Amino acid sequence: MTMSFDREAREKAVYLAKLAEQAERYDEMVSEMRKVAMQTDEGTAELTVEERNLLSVAYKNVIGARRASWRIVSSIEQKEDQRGDTNRVAINKEYRKKIEQELNNICKDILEILDKSLIPSAKSGESKVFYFKMKGDYHRYLAEFSADAERKASAEQSLEAYKAATNIANTDLPPTHPIRLGLALNFSVFYYEILNSPDRACSLAKQAFDDAIAELDTLSEESYKDSTLIMQLLRDNLTLWTSDMGGEEEDNAGMGGEGDAAPAQ
Repeated sequence: MTMSFDREAREKAVYLAKLAEQAERYDEMVSEMRKVAMQTDEGTAELTVEERNLLSVAYKNVIGARRASWRIVSSIEQKEDQRGDTNRVAINKEYRKKIEQELNNICKDILEILDKSLIPSAKSGESKVFYFKMKGDYHRYLAEFSADAERKASAEQSLEAYKAATNIANTDLPPTHPIRLGLALNFSVFYYEILNSPDRACSLAKQAFDDAIAELDTLSEESYKDSTLIMQLLRDNLTLWTSDMGGEEEDNAGMGGEGDAAPAQ
């Protein structure tokens, strides 16, 4: 990357990222937005809301595809293991490890950008919450496929980032703000899936939902759709988790909806 990444080059990269998104070429979208994001540690202004959202969408899609692949391959591996087919289990395991390496590379890449560029350059409370939430999310994704000490380390860093985001959100953002709601949603999923703490997950989700309901009349028109969608996801997860805790097992009990289902604002 050269120092000649001026305004024109930045605008071109953003436009190419938009084209790549429309073409569903998310690896290229990541490549373009990565150029823009890396400039924030070279004295340029922090990302605009549009740039921030493009970066989030790009990484969310490349990681999302591989998370889905990992779940499918892991499920097949379990079935082959139950059948006692050691040869297929070995092939499956090798393939799963390949996907895990891709997951690891993507997570480490965006986490480095967050730590070196985006979080240090963030000025507004909204930006800080957005980036700390993102940091919590990608450490959570690492924890999903890691084991033992690596899983513990990723979980601890995810928890720390989510807590940092929550502290700022509670001070700087209203309960109905889509980023604050998305944070609560993903943080509660973290408690349920990674820390196996359904009580804490339900408590956090319910508090966020109730706080938003209490101030629903303050909801701005531009964020109404996003906020109400995330509130619905919070309620859906609460219903799913409480029924699971009551002994009604669901196949997807651990796969709660995430705040990224709605466009970040």
